[in-house]
Amino acid sequence: MNRFYLAKTNKAALFFAMALLPSGLAYAQVKKDTVPKEKRIEEVVMIGYGAQKKEAVTGSVVSLSGNAIKEVPSANITDAIQGRLPGVDIGRTSTKPGAVQQIRIRGERSLTGSNDPLIVLDGIPFVGSLGDISPSDIKTLDILKDASATAIYGSRGANGVILITTNRGGKGQRARFAYNGYTGFQTIFSKYPMMDGPKFAKLRSDANLFTNGPDEFNDINTDWQDQYYGVGLMMNHDVSLTGGTEKGGYNFGVAYFQQNGVVPLQSYKRLSIRGALDQEVNSWLKIGFSTNSNFSVNDFNSVSGAPILGYSPLASPYLADGSPRLRTTFANQDQTALQTRSILENLGDAYADRTNAFSSYNNLYGEVKIPGVEGLKYRLNVGLTYRNSNSGYYLGTGALNYQTTNASSASIGNSLTTQWVLENLITYDRTFGKHKINATALYSAEQTRFNSSSIAARDVPIDAFQYFNLGQAQGEVTIDPNNQGYWRRGLMSFMGRAMYQYDNRYMVTATVRSDGASVLAKGHQWHTYPAVSVGWNVANESFLRDSKYINTLKLRAGFGQTSNQAVAPYTTFGSLSTTPYNFGSSNAIGNFVNTAPNASLGWEFSKTWNYGVDFTILNRRISGTVEYYVTNTEKLLLAKALPQSSGLGSVTENVGSSQNKGFEISLNGIIFNNPDGFSWEVGGNLSANRNKITSLASGTDRNVNNLWFVGYNINAIYDYQYIGLWQQGDPYLNILEPQVGAAPGMIKVLYTGGYNEDGTPKRAINEADRQIINTNPDFIGGFNTRLAYKNLDLSVVGAFQKGGVLISSIYGSAGYLNRLTGRGNNVDVDYWTPENTDVRYPKPGGLLSGDNPKYASTLALFDGSFVKIRTITLGYNFDKSLLDNLGVSNLRLYVTVQNPFVFGSPYHRESGMDPEPNSRGNENQAVNSYKANQLIIGTNNPSTRNYMMGLNLTF
Repeated sequence: MNRFYLAKTNKAALFFAMALLPSGLAYAQVKKDTVPKEKRIEEVVMIGYGAQKKEAVTGSVVSLSGNAIKEVPSANITDAIQGRLPGVDIGRTSTKPGAVQQIRIRGERSLTGSNDPLIVLDGIPFVGSLGDISPSDIKTLDILKDASATAIYGSRGANGVILITTNRGGKGQRARFAYNGYTGFQTIFSKYPMMDGPKFAKLRSDANLFTNGPDEFNDINTDWQDQYYGVGLMMNHDVSLTGGTEKGGYNFGVAYFQQNGVVPLQSYKRLSIRGALDQEVNSWLKIGFSTNSNFSVNDFNSVSGAPILGYSPLASPYLADGSPRLRTTFANQDQTALQTRSILENLGDAYADRTNAFSSYNNLYGEVKIPGVEGLKYRLNVGLTYRNSNSGYYLGTGALNYQTTNASSASIGNSLTTQWVLENLITYDRTFGKHKINATALYSAEQTRFNSSSIAARDVPIDAFQYFNLGQAQGEVTIDPNNQGYWRRGLMSFMGRAMYQYDNRYMVTATVRSDGASVLAKGHQWHTYPAVSVGWNVANESFLRDSKYINTLKLRAGFGQTSNQAVAPYTTFGSLSTTPYNFGSSNAIGNFVNTAPNASLGWEFSKTWNYGVDFTILNRRISGTVEYYVTNTEKLLLAKALPQSSGLGSVTENVGSSQNKGFEISLNGIIFNNPDGFSWEVGGNLSANRNKITSLASGTDRNVNNLWFVGYNINAIYDYQYIGLWQQGDPYLNILEPQVGAAPGMIKVLYTGGYNEDGTPKRAINEADRQIINTNPDFIGGFNTRLAYKNLDLSVVGAFQKGGVLISSIYGSAGYLNRLTGRGNNVDVDYWTPENTDVRYPKPGGLLSGDNPKYASTLALFDGSFVKIRTITLGYNFDKSLLDNLGVSNLRLYVTVQNPFVFGSPYHRESGMDPEPNSRGNENQAVNSYKANQLIIGTNNPSTRNYMMGLNLTF
């Protein structure tokens, strides 16, 4: 280990550093590391309609640089920022190629509206997908979290704001060409834990309900997942040209990304073209634009591995002559068309599933310095968005169907989104001695239009037609009115913000915003709300200014109100639906009121208090932030039940409320800092959010149909509580479970009723024993470290979660993969037998509820804790001396592995699988049992482990 000089005066610093940093890390302070405060580099963050020095920010803002995003090679930035920022939870909704994940900033607020944050791309609100933005084009990413920071964006920022700034050229910058690319492959993290042939044969025997079908034999052991999953390939190529002239700058680039999934036929391709130009026309006028357009092709997104998980391992995938088996019957009951990789790949024109999408996001601006008033500017921003999607699906006659004569089917779908945004900004920025003033006034208007259509047809005459001409179909052509759509919505806003700073010590920011939303009822469309925050740079006071240990110390506090227009267009009008009637031989279509109108429907409101401390100590070696917040959301838009005499079930009204509160901690440290030798940096963050519903419609404390319960979090579930299995000799079995078929080995759930004087239960278990179960974790967080020795560097990014409920439908009743009957293959579980009683899973063939063991839904719930290493990257930067001779300014090679390890996860120990979800709660299961925003592990694409090699080149 290298020796470092440690002055006597730094002994306290050493103790302080070792107390703050993770155990096992050492701190060394070298004489030459001392940097005068006045020479330090000022860090600037985006705050919405402007930038500000980080030490002057009074709201809650977290940032990530483009270089940090590039450390995790990925198709979209959601993978790159996962676990990196406190208070920002990235939930995985899919592992399919090109999938974009769910983002939640400080929890969920709305019960029926969107909880997605606003995305702002180069200053203009963005209606596209984060998958449309190439990660290599991002310069900075800033996230506004509290109301005092987001209020400047009004109702659009109610769920937080993600500000993305892309790369641009600078004045006088020499032209620079850059290439960033990587290629690699991915394998499944682990197989679904299904039974092999011998285990399944024993299960079928123990259940004694089904016998082998004509193609099943106990001496066969087929792993259908080996016949299905493969190796996925991926590559990304990004080239850019950046430079500037005497009065302007430019940046143009092209990127191509392609990923072939581990699931057969699935692939995603994206071609992106981007450009940015800034030009000073004269001393008082500046104009510019940025454009980001991309074309993507998504093939076979609907292909699912769910069917193969239930295939019997006792059946062979091949016929006696060695040809693929296309159809079979399991358990003498279930007739199935098989879907192995070879079968799917050999379908040719008989199977097509493609979505083509084109998106173009364009921002133009003009900025004028007002003559005669120093620091006064006017800026006009114009945003134009065009997004078009075309999808087609075709399945040929008998393809993937047990009936070989089943008619072919085809469908097409189209959608178009257009948006324009117009923003008028006046800013005034001046410094008067120790006083600094920045004021911003805004008038903006925007409108978004959307329309979609869909047509389906049957009996297309030949496979070559596929979905390209449904008019050739010989069967029924259907235009379902429920699959067509149109809406238009608009927003008009006025905003004023003033920021004052005195002597770089005291800061105050005040914002007032007024929004008018077209989707709300007349007379209730406008709302004005304030926000204010203050800051105190304590380290700049005389008593700390010369401190050897505290470099910056800032205290912050803020209050603000935001709103959410969380309803679909035309909700206030109510809606009509149609139904057919027949009067004898005559037919007619009748209209009836489907949704009740509400002429007083208004905004959801959120009020947030935020308190924060920012600090850097020990010559800026250690920096961190601690924050606490409380957000109360009122007048939630919910469905209120109506009397049956109204003829309607409910009406949407402003009723109900929720609360989010929590704390966030981030800490970063530079352990060693020797550019010519060894350097070591570490960082980590932790956040805890407590979310609960505080009131519901009509003063009720629960809405069981929607799983909403006062005092519990928005994603709570309602189920019985598993406490074990019934065992031989238990005297209460016949009392609590009196139905025929109840026997030892069945699931035992918590009884909450009363007891007789002799200690016996008063009643059988019933609906009253169901429990409300909070699902949110105790806390989540992430960590990262970077070690470098001369030209070689190693970085590791990880994440963790403590507590919470993980829902795995493959173990519960919704997936039909843990039926324990022997009808189809079963998850590999240790089940109860008279000789094996100390286990979690019930007796095969026991008392059933539908097709599953009674109370089997309780088996889906696991402790959600885990620690994951998300990314490990090893890189090498070539010597400048060598590169100069080649005319190259930077050359870096790296290798990366993503998702390599999982620790401390009860679910991983049980199943071997990745403990993070891969599906929304209403998809990828046999029965939809959970809400759409409840993330679960289902039979979607499995999690993958990715291996990549990349190159960064600049000259």
